[in-house]
Amino acid sequence: MQNDLRPIATIGFIGLGVMGEPMCGHLARRAGRPVLAHDLRREPLERLGADGVMAAPPHEMARRCDLILLSLPNARAVQSVLAELEPELQAGQCVVDTSTSPVALTREIGARLAAHHIAYADAPVARTREAAARGELSIMVGASEPVFTHIRPLLAFMGTDVTHCGAVGCGQVVKLLNNMLVFQNTHALAEAIALGRRHGVEPQTLLPAIAKGSGDSFVLRSHGMKSMLPKVFPQRAFSTRYAMKDLSYALELADAAGIDVPGARLAMQRLEEAERQGYGDDYHPVVLKVIDP
Repeated sequence: MQNDLRPIATIGFIGLGVMGEPMCGHLARRAGRPVLAHDLRREPLERLGADGVMAAPPHEMARRCDLILLSLPNARAVQSVLAELEPELQAGQCVVDTSTSPVALTREIGARLAAHHIAYADAPVARTREAAARGELSIMVGASEPVFTHIRPLLAFMGTDVTHCGAVGCGQVVKLLNNMLVFQNTHALAEAIALGRRHGVEPQTLLPAIAKGSGDSFVLRSHGMKSMLPKVFPQRAFSTRYAMKDLSYALELADAAGIDVPGARLAMQRLEEAERQGYGDDYHPVVLKVIDP
């Protein structure tokens, strides 16, 4: 497939949200190639204009770009954008979905494009929006070996860890399981905070003490120290609704495999309760308010 791939002379980027905007900015500044971008909002396009990014609709990108990256909020948005792109795509182009998407949909799209000799890769990203701003994301890639080799140098402008996880869809599997663990760890931490507080140990004492022992974790230091301890749950971060979306995709994997995952299902119940209580747009560690009201 690599010999059939067009050299990457022009890049397209669709979706300039919390993660997409800084990712696109890194490509514009570091890739040494023209970058076209599209978003439903004008503001990120105006900001990225300072880096030389040019606005263009998806159908124009499909005609002009050799590589098109997607950073979209959900599966419906991915399908909608693909519907605009596909009629104009040509053999040798490559589409990379950095969104978190269902595995079955990812593999269906990959097979559909492959039938027309168009490369497809899933490359969902992990870590925080601060990591995105620094170009230090973890990127988990599902692609053939030749396609991975083709896109890896550009992904490395956005992330410090670019991992080939297997064929198309495998990047999504790894990302979904990563997030499933994060949500469960966050809720376990909230349980510890609730128990500690009720037995005379305040969170500002509990969390630093645990961080010095074997209970330490990224979730404790990031979600716990930076959000749950000061009770700061901003919007336009990774919201409760986004967490529910990602966890629903992981639960689809469990259903398909016939594996019981009660811990993940409990995490979903708590996220749903957080949404019912009006926290759907808040950073997902707000589930602390459900577990420790």
